[in-house]
Amino acid sequence: MPLRFNADQLDQAAAQFVEWHNEATSTVAFTGAGISTESGIPDFRSPGGVWAKNRTVYFDEFIASASARHEYWRQKAEAHRDFIAASPNITHLTLSRWEQTKRLRGVITQNIDGLHQLAGSQQVLELHGTARQIACLNCSWRDVADKWVQQFVELNKVPDCPQCGGKLKHATVSFGQALPEDVVEAAIEWSQACQLFLALGSSLVVQPAAGLPRIARDGGARLVIVNRDATPLDSIARMVVNAPLGAFFEAVERAETKSA
Repeated sequence: MPLRFNADQLDQAAAQFVEWHNEATSTVAFTGAGISTESGIPDFRSPGGVWAKNRTVYFDEFIASASARHEYWRQKAEAHRDFIAASPNITHLTLSRWEQTKRLRGVITQNIDGLHQLAGSQQVLELHGTARQIACLNCSWRDVADKWVQQFVELNKVPDCPQCGGKLKHATVSFGQALPEDVVEAAIEWSQACQLFLALGSSLVVQPAAGLPRIARDGGARLVIVNRDATPLDSIARMVVNAPLGAFFEAVERAETKSA
């Protein structure tokens, strides 16, 4: 049975986590929407999120239909406002600090907002891609998203690839589109090799990403889950903390100071 803590028990949870973190020679963090919502980015699944307000544009529809591509770009332009207004929070910054001090191998993320990189993290595996770049589906051309989103907003027209004239899409994984195989393979390898696996702000229901904590646990790692709500993997974790991420990491900072 896992150790369980709530928002009123964060100092106890943090003290135990810091002890385990100090013992581990390889720690991996896995992050979901809960880390981004604390930076002001709505969860896609939330009542005010993108999926609640808009229909899903599947990848094959994007390829086949000009109107679907326009709807896709309209939705992405709307979401882009939230991304560019957001800043990394204490969780992003702590993970970056741990990487810089060799206490974290890297971050595996389901998020597409690029906030880990803005916080300074360099070892980031983006399972679902990044909304901060635009990619051509026909050639290798890529560019930062800002100016292309702005062009779409101003002209109300989906841009074409300036290199080959092909279809441009945000460098994210859409429904019906395969995850990048090399990223998935690296995420599995990290999970198998780590001694401590920290799942942060993820509902742990979206596959195949949600299988990574189980892979880590099966490989002998201590699994720590920090999420506002219960997850399907709580029963296999060594520790479950049901509390806001920011509050947990504030407690971790206090615990780190005491253990130094």
